[in-house]
Amino acid sequence: MKTFDDVEVRRPGLAQAYLALLAAQPGRPLALFAPRRVGKTFFLDHDLAPEARAAGLLPVYADLWLHKSAPLAAVNHALEEALDDLAVPDSRLGKLAKTPVRRVGLLGASIDLGEAPQRRALPEASALRLDTLVTRLAARHKGRVLLMLDEVQTLGEAPDGVSLVASLRAVLHKQRGQVCAVFTGSSQEGLARLMNTAGAPMYQFAQVIDFPFLGDEFLQRLATHFSTVHPEKTLALEGLQAVFERIGCKPALMRDMVKAMSAEGMTDARQGLQKYMASDHQVAIWQALLNSVDAFDQAVLLVLARGQAPLSQATLKALASIPGAKPTVSKVRSSIEKLKRGGFLSRGSAGVQLDDPLLAEFLMQRDSGRLT
Repeated sequence: MKTFDDVEVRRPGLAQAYLALLAAQPGRPLALFAPRRVGKTFFLDHDLAPEARAAGLLPVYADLWLHKSAPLAAVNHALEEALDDLAVPDSRLGKLAKTPVRRVGLLGASIDLGEAPQRRALPEASALRLDTLVTRLAARHKGRVLLMLDEVQTLGEAPDGVSLVASLRAVLHKQRGQVCAVFTGSSQEGLARLMNTAGAPMYQFAQVIDFPFLGDEFLQRLATHFSTVHPEKTLALEGLQAVFERIGCKPALMRDMVKAMSAEGMTDARQGLQKYMASDHQVAIWQALLNSVDAFDQAVLLVLARGQAPLSQATLKALASIPGAKPTVSKVRSSIEKLKRGGFLSRGSAGVQLDDPLLAEFLMQRDSGRLT
């Protein structure tokens, strides 16, 4: 039975366009930027990877957030797993086919098999290991490798980030006939620092592209499924559009909200969003998130949620009302950096802002009388 969670939009045309760009500029990666939870990873897995396979490429995915302290190790791990899959198939029959035969008895009555295939030793140094893995994987596949690196800005945030980024660029340039790459990034500031800082290893190396949000096709499919569940009711596309933009065009969040509306037979999307935000479950999530930082950091979040200048004298005066706080420009800056590392903040076109626009609304509603 189809559910709201099954409502999705595939974008093979967009994937083909990206692959065409990669083919037209060998050795130059694409860097796709968009905020978190808008569908970048889904696109890599369900659109780009299938189209790459159809074009004869071998897609290899690595989430660099899995190993923030050593992101290049995460890339190497993904490549090793892909090499394993090609060298040692999962099925018993496939393993037998890859195992060398030492002796065959009369009429094939007995078979003496050699040892199961083993990987050859790889270099210990991460950069050399990456170079070797790409070469072996391309040779085993007999075609090009598409390296898909999710949250690539993590490379620049690692302790030895400059060295890691330089190693990755060197390998991608050297092996441009065997590998192409697509990066994603959810931090505009981190991605810009990685790709556009003069003198940095990745300076103007990748082509940075704004990854497009899902549009009306996704919303119309949600509305159509809603009408299937409630034949006598309809969801207005205009209302869905307004709410989708308000929540930052996050498809999973939109599905959850429409599911909640469906459970109550509600058709007003704006009312549905307000009810979703006020639910005990959602409030508990936000409250637990806010409790992970201290009162001063929460006050800085409130300032940014309101769109106020965080380093102004008026803001510092307001922050002084927090018990025990002795706000200074330096302290506010440290708080902002801490909140960025915690995933609360991101940098947009208007400056630093809350990553979750609904959390910003929750803060303003909860603390409407504070810092005034």
